[in-house]
Amino acid sequence: MHTARNVLFVPHGAPTFALHPGAAGAAMEQLARTMPTPRAIVIVSPHWETAVPTVGFATQLETLYDFGGFDPRLYDIRYPATGCPEAAQQVVHALQDQGLAVQQDAQRGLDHGAWIPLRQMFPHADVPVVPLSVQTHLGPAHAYRVGQALAALAQQGLVVIGSGNVTHNLRDYQMARMAGGQTPGYVQGFADWVEQNMVEKNIAALLSYRETSPSGARAHPSEDHLLPLFTALGAAGADAQPQAFYRGISDYVIAMDGYSFH
Repeated sequence: MHTARNVLFVPHGAPTFALHPGAAGAAMEQLARTMPTPRAIVIVSPHWETAVPTVGFATQLETLYDFGGFDPRLYDIRYPATGCPEAAQQVVHALQDQGLAVQQDAQRGLDHGAWIPLRQMFPHADVPVVPLSVQTHLGPAHAYRVGQALAALAQQGLVVIGSGNVTHNLRDYQMARMAGGQTPGYVQGFADWVEQNMVEKNIAALLSYRETSPSGARAHPSEDHLLPLFTALGAAGADAQPQAFYRGISDYVIAMDGYSFH
């Protein structure tokens, strides 16, 4: 019997995902229904970038609209999550125990990389949330190490969620849209490469994906949206088996693959 590791990687797509969740949203909803209610959720979003790992300590988490030019209905959505200073303190200690510099932020709310997937999975905002920032400039190995520091917490009633996308090239999105909506072949190719290497536990290949995969650099001109996957991998532990709860492509170029780790 495999036990859930309480570690997930979820897609958040474009902000419009909140209005049109489609099949990926349904899969996330279904996954959440199979999970025991967590004590708190630690969520890592690429839309909160800081110099060093920073843990959110706010007790009421403001819904942040960190995007512009989208459907006006998006700006009416509220996700009234509460924070959990006690769990946030556990995150701080876990990171410090691994020798990582850590900062605290008493104000930070939830950006769309956090509240959109959380609203899909926990629509009543009844699970406390601890946001954790990413450090794009420090790369995949650092993101993986952050995850390793969180591994013990995933065994203590906390759920660790990395929110991002397996492919994320917005320039290619613009080009695909202008060209009538063709998905470039690399999108599925890179998503398949990621899954295969996770299943085979090729962590070194994954962390150096820009060199070891045919199209990693094109799939991610900036690394921010893939780093939460590495944090989830680190938190899941070396022996964890990834299980895709959804695989698919949205907006021509965004792989919406989501994984739980067992």
